[in-house]
Amino acid sequence: MPLLKTFFAAFFFLAFTNVIAAQDDAGYKLPPKDIADMLLAKTAPNVSVDDKGEWMLMMESGSYPSVEELARPELKIAGLRINPANFAPSRQNFINNLYLKNIAGGKEMKISGLPSPLYAGNISWSPDDKKISFTQTTGDKVDLFVIDIASQKAVKVNKTTLNVITGGAQWYDNNTLLYRTVVKPGSAAPGKPAVPKGPATQENYGKASPRPTFQDLIKSPYDEQLFEFYATTQLVKNINGVETKIGQPGIYTGINVSPDKKYILVRKLKKPFSYTVPAFGFPAVVLITDINGKTVKQLADLPSSETAPAGNDNVQYVPRGFDWRDDEPATVVWCMPLDSGFIKKNVDYHDAVYAMSAPFNMEAKMLFKTKMRYRFTTWGDKNLALVTEGLTGKQTVQLDRFNPVTEDLEKLISRNTTDAYANPGNPVTVQNQYGREVLLTIDNGNKILFNNQAGSSPKGDLPFLLSYDVHTKKADTLWHCAEGSFETVVKVLDADKLQLLTRRESEKEVPNYWLKNLKLRIADRQLTTFSNPYPQMEGVTKEKINYKRSDGVNLTGELYLPKGYNKNRDGKLPVFIWAYPAEYNSAADAAQVRGSEHKFTLLNWGTPVYYVTQGYAVLNNAEMPIVATDKDKKPNDNFIEQLTMNAEAAINILDEMGVGDKNRVAVGGHSYGAFMTANLLAHTNLFKAGIARSGAYNRSLTPFGFQNEDRTYWQAQELYTKMSPFSHADKIKTPILLIHGDMDNNTGTFPIQSERMFNAIKGHGGTVKYISLPYESHGYQARENVLHTLAEQFNWLEQYVKKSGKKDEKDEKKAF
Repeated sequence: MPLLKTFFAAFFFLAFTNVIAAQDDAGYKLPPKDIADMLLAKTAPNVSVDDKGEWMLMMESGSYPSVEELARPELKIAGLRINPANFAPSRQNFINNLYLKNIAGGKEMKISGLPSPLYAGNISWSPDDKKISFTQTTGDKVDLFVIDIASQKAVKVNKTTLNVITGGAQWYDNNTLLYRTVVKPGSAAPGKPAVPKGPATQENYGKASPRPTFQDLIKSPYDEQLFEFYATTQLVKNINGVETKIGQPGIYTGINVSPDKKYILVRKLKKPFSYTVPAFGFPAVVLITDINGKTVKQLADLPSSETAPAGNDNVQYVPRGFDWRDDEPATVVWCMPLDSGFIKKNVDYHDAVYAMSAPFNMEAKMLFKTKMRYRFTTWGDKNLALVTEGLTGKQTVQLDRFNPVTEDLEKLISRNTTDAYANPGNPVTVQNQYGREVLLTIDNGNKILFNNQAGSSPKGDLPFLLSYDVHTKKADTLWHCAEGSFETVVKVLDADKLQLLTRRESEKEVPNYWLKNLKLRIADRQLTTFSNPYPQMEGVTKEKINYKRSDGVNLTGELYLPKGYNKNRDGKLPVFIWAYPAEYNSAADAAQVRGSEHKFTLLNWGTPVYYVTQGYAVLNNAEMPIVATDKDKKPNDNFIEQLTMNAEAAINILDEMGVGDKNRVAVGGHSYGAFMTANLLAHTNLFKAGIARSGAYNRSLTPFGFQNEDRTYWQAQELYTKMSPFSHADKIKTPILLIHGDMDNNTGTFPIQSERMFNAIKGHGGTVKYISLPYESHGYQARENVLHTLAEQFNWLEQYVKKSGKKDEKDEKKAF
């Protein structure tokens, strides 16, 4: 009996202490002060510049919202997240201060009449750059304001409350705005029945519907009623504060005014609403109306996208990509598949692009056909347009020259989408006589400009601006970033004078804006003087390291070392590696250098760089390429093996450099990076700990593909099982910290993924902790949740990495 009493006493003591421990772990935690201060530091404003290069609009955003703000009422229906109190999307990030800066004089000017407190969004310059519109979102409504640049004064212009659930306001002309308004007050919303009329039923009769695992879908007839109520809007035209209704109320997901301002291209949703795809995949009609909303031409009656075939580059056999030609008064264009929507069909051309001009009473005219999937057209003038086509599955993109007069389509540039070195950048555009963005041409229309804001090269990212002759296909570099810094062209202000607005930064210099004149060769003029918001990072060293994995593929990563660190004096440091895998069909592309060590480190909530201030060597953006090993194979066929090679190479290089302790390494990642982390812990013994945020671990729950994998679970069941760390949870003995937002709405990464992964590891005796963050989605927003995440990650690293192999006195007492 005494022995039995002793056993039960010990049992209840352990049970009681476990309960106490769980209670002690409750509540929000704070990370070290340096980390908290960096997270909450006031950073430089975002900048928007008018097309004339005369004014800069400075946009300051406040700190992270509170959990209380995220906890406000929210409807999750039809793939949308709606604030029912103000007819707006929930979880928005707002601008909390606006002010102007004159570029010529350098004077900053306050804007009078701004609402207080300011919660601005949907910033838009008028076509003549003399006004700026923005929405102001409060707890119960959305209003529209216009800033007059000359007087620096903001005025509310709407009479009717806006409904911005399916879109915001847009300029019609210099004095007119188009927007959607609320049809009925929120108090008229349908009430939820106390008892449902019957079960929710979904049916399918022989039609394949291989859709991704979308979140927040319609689940009941009541959800249908709510969606229809909140998404139905009235189109309104506002001329200098006077509102006029356009047409009848409807669910408008697309509003596009013709260049000549006489017509509107409209996309309206219609019933039946789908239970398997989000709102923008619902059945819809595409119409052309006059400016008063009267239907002129119905272009298409589109079925639900739930009937779209699975697989990269497969599309519905319906018209798509409706848009106006920017270089003509009123010509609508669209695309139609020539292969019934199946890319593997053996045909010479896969898509055709058609056009129809006002008054839209003639048959559509085919403009050109593409050998790959048509993406979009950047229009220029009557003699020039750029057509982009490509194939996602083959990681191929092609740029074509289209002559609208001769209707010739000629290939200009073809490359792998993963070939960063061959990327010319984006074509520079300018407003034409219709106020539409069209190709900027020089040399009598023979050349266009490309702006590459990355400029990947073997020496790291060196952004450039080049001219390109569309006839000879010759490119000439007009400007490129100097080595040892990082500078990008924000806007080409004057193509003839080559006057540029740039953004320049370095490891120690915060990004600022500069004015350059390449032809006059006068000294650059600094326009802003933003300062370093992170004094805690001063003295931290940053280096772009290059190394190879065992099969010879070149890899890179951004290495951060603590302030004052000396490897000869201080020895090797505990390491935190943060990564995100990427798929490549080409080993040469995978080996290319991306990123720049000369960029200033701007910190967001998700970065691992914070921990360099706590004595860790941080390898951020450690490359984890997954490469197809043969032309007949796909990258994921060797996923685990390549992941392991990548990780081994990263650990070995830090060890060889004498800065990283290979016996004290943690690995972490977010989303697909979390999937990577769990796989590395399941299949290797390389790490002391892992941190996995908002990941998907059981690929049978994403059966119709994930990332760039377009094979289905039933086509590659063995692959799905092998790649799923959930299938190998019994092997995960390395401590892993799982974090997930309890309202994650990202396709595939439902919270149940982390819940089930935690239970699987726990069930097999692994060391695991699961943190469910209240009200958070795929990315985390609330101040308390983000600070808590940073604190939990820090504690995990301290316990299982930094102190690894060192017995802690407190732990010894607990064990005793």
